[in-house]
Amino acid sequence: MNPLCSRCNLVVYPTEKVNCLDKYWHKGCFSCEVCKMTLNMKNYKGFEKRPYCNAHYPKSSFTCVTDTPENLRLKQQSKIQSQVLYREDFEKNKGKGFSVVADTPEMQRIKKTQDQISNVSVTKASTPFTPLVCGYQQPAATQNYHYDPAPEPVRQAAAAPPPSAGKRYRAVYDYSAADEDEVSFMDGDVIVDVQQIDEGWMYGRVERTGQQGMLPANYVEAI
Repeated sequence: MNPLCSRCNLVVYPTEKVNCLDKYWHKGCFSCEVCKMTLNMKNYKGFEKRPYCNAHYPKSSFTCVTDTPENLRLKQQSKIQSQVLYREDFEKNKGKGFSVVADTPEMQRIKKTQDQISNVSVTKASTPFTPLVCGYQQPAATQNYHYDPAPEPVRQAAAAPPPSAGKRYRAVYDYSAADEDEVSFMDGDVIVDVQQIDEGWMYGRVERTGQQGMLPANYVEAI
């Protein structure tokens, strides 16, 4: 028996079946819960067994702990207990001297570096400073010559790019490419040279970045 679609509750036949998120869908019904963009197995994101596109995937948020009187009391009690334990440990170890630090390879490396720094400092301190007076005298061979630099070549202005052809659209959402043949853009970007591929996808070039590729049709609007 053929299963029912999780979106429209109609029978899903094998030729149009998508098995994802422990559910069955028609290919056309497997779309984002927010913007209804048609998704595939490469660009969907699941949340609570529901499909979303990259732009409308629910973001996780953290809750803050309120400083209630009970929480403040527990915080103060923990602080007092820590101070008592520190004082007890100090009284217990008082008079026993310093603890021995293990002579590990890392400690040996640090000690060696400190010794080298100390030796360099002592050497600098014991070396007398001799002022050096520098003077410049023009070489005799070049005193009677006059040098005229060659004029810099004039750089020609770059020719303006030809105006874009085809339909123009403006992005109404941010979109990150989910596959190598797609193109990313931001809200407000102008898409030029747009060609309709099917009901849900187009092909065009982002005027701001110059990149081109496939893009979802319901993320843009005609200008």
